[in-house]
Amino acid sequence: MSDAELLDSPRAWLNVVATFLASAVTLGTVYSFGSFFEEMAEDFGSSKGETAVVFGITTFAFFWLSLITGRLSDRYGPRPVMLAGAVFLFGGLMITSTVNSIGLGYLTYGAGAGTAAACAYIPMVATVGGWFERQRATAVGIAVAGIGVGTLVMNPLSTRLLETYDWRTTFRILAFGGAAILLACTLLMARAPGAAGAAPSRVREAAQSPVFRRLWAAAMCSGLALFVPFVFLVPYAKDEGISASAAAWLVGLLGGSSVISRIAFGSLSQRYGTFRLFRAGIVMYPLGYVVWLVAGSSYAALVLFVLVLGTGYGCFVAVSPLVLADRFGVVGLGSLMGLFYTTQGLGGLIGPPAAGRIIDATDSYRWPMVIALCLGAASVAVLFTIPTNSRGTLDPEPAAS
Repeated sequence: MSDAELLDSPRAWLNVVATFLASAVTLGTVYSFGSFFEEMAEDFGSSKGETAVVFGITTFAFFWLSLITGRLSDRYGPRPVMLAGAVFLFGGLMITSTVNSIGLGYLTYGAGAGTAAACAYIPMVATVGGWFERQRATAVGIAVAGIGVGTLVMNPLSTRLLETYDWRTTFRILAFGGAAILLACTLLMARAPGAAGAAPSRVREAAQSPVFRRLWAAAMCSGLALFVPFVFLVPYAKDEGISASAAAWLVGLLGGSSVISRIAFGSLSQRYGTFRLFRAGIVMYPLGYVVWLVAGSSYAALVLFVLVLGTGYGCFVAVSPLVLADRFGVVGLGSLMGLFYTTQGLGGLIGPPAAGRIIDATDSYRWPMVIALCLGAASVAVLFTIPTNSRGTLDPEPAAS
């Protein structure tokens, strides 16, 4: 088959399946950390702020190492990168299950799960984008929906395993199961046809773009706000008298609500415009935190919070690759996404540990909620400074003179 015939073909959809499963396993594992939070803190004798650093380092490694893995995938193809993800996930979880200090946990869990996610998500989404032309928005939306499904499944699953086993044994179970799935995904992935398959780095070009810098700043603010509930929503709910299983379902619903929005927003982008939808999704961040501020011990209000925030988060994940592709094209999209998603790495590294220290100091979750709300509002304000065309998209980046 020619390169043109391969685009949007059944072979292209195998890459969507692999990316869906790989992101579900790796990001589902990372985002289920809240279920392990209290048991690990008790075992290590660490404070909330110290324990939250485990999640912070993991998300930082995930998003910042994506700069490297995205480039490696552009150059060598997705299979060796996915294979490395399977190795790091297995090794990281297995070694973490043996450590006896929180400091070693920073290294083993952060390097293991974080690197696995860096291998299995952004490079693979970029590969999916290169396999499609007519159905790119739908394909990317389905591929990134794996994160939401993984979060929906992994949090209750981890909680159920923790009711039977300790956190160390649970990590070993997740190591074997997750690595096996990633190995299967390796066989399904393939380099995208044509120019999108082997591309030069676009990092310098993007860094010199005023529009990209504003997109980066907006994503930085939203990233600082986003990851606080992934770590602290379960402990917060338990402190409010909600059962452990019901609390775990809140983070699961956060991921589950993003599944529908990832697919829906990806499909609706052709009608309403990618950037217009992207901006609408970010508006949901501060709206969600307003709900959390007034929720108290109301489980219904907490469900509403995660549904609103999850919908916004799903939009961010599904539409941001399309926004970047509109502006810069699909050639070298892996390196572009890697640079853009460094914002989420910094957000994960700074947000939850800072929130944990504030909670330790004030014995209250209120100030982290207020700060997250303000950061979400700042992100929206930055996005409204970026001009859009009549179709609700960003015009292609002007050629350098």
